[in-house]
Amino acid sequence: MRDPCSILLTGASAGIGAALARAYAAPGRSLALGGRDALRLTAVAAECRARGATVTTAAIDVRDAAAMAGWIAGADAAAPLDLVIANAGVSAGTGSGEAASQARDIFAINLNGAANTVLPALNLMRARPRQADDRPRGQVALMASLAAFRGFAGAPAYCASKAALRAWGEALRALHRADAIEVSVVCPGFVRTAMSAVNDFPMPLLMEPDRAAAIVLRGLAENRGRIAFPWPLYWGVLLLAGLPDRLAGWITANAPRKTGPG
Repeated sequence: MRDPCSILLTGASAGIGAALARAYAAPGRSLALGGRDALRLTAVAAECRARGATVTTAAIDVRDAAAMAGWIAGADAAAPLDLVIANAGVSAGTGSGEAASQARDIFAINLNGAANTVLPALNLMRARPRQADDRPRGQVALMASLAAFRGFAGAPAYCASKAALRAWGEALRALHRADAIEVSVVCPGFVRTAMSAVNDFPMPLLMEPDRAAAIVLRGLAENRGRIAFPWPLYWGVLLLAGLPDRLAGWITANAPRKTGPG
């Protein structure tokens, strides 16, 4: 959507989420920002208000389906949502093996949390009357990753969760095309955030959050189905995904491993 006026964003208290909130903040825009860290969320909201946006915040856990549905419905009632970005996510490493509880936590936040964001938003958008000029009823974006294109031994549950988001988002885009709802999947590479700060291995083409946010904004304005960047890493993971399984498996098994949560 080229110029959304009302935007809801999860995971807005830090990283790419905070950068997206700042990038969208402008006079005439309404932002509904969600995150688990109330203190950091308040600081991000203050920055966005200073840029002229109207901002509401919710210290909310995306795993709570009822709370999420209520928050999204309330935000939509106050200012019909043009754009909803399911950005909240976590990662963790396998330096000492991936615990079952760790994998379940990643799936609960990255997958269930995204579903708790996207499904209520789609229901609200579908219920709107069609515009006479065929403008979209709304837009939804899912934050996946370049890790969605091949499983890495260093982060199995994270890769799996992002692969599921990518496939789900691409299917939703095709499914809701007839409903005049735009759906995009965002697949960033390495971005300098708290999540990547714990990585003790080289991160090629590491990008600042504000630069990543600018790319996402442009891609969503152009209604691109897949917003993947930076392009050298994107083409690299596409090549890796196309290799024979034995070779790709050897490469990913020997790639550096994340040692802790982030």
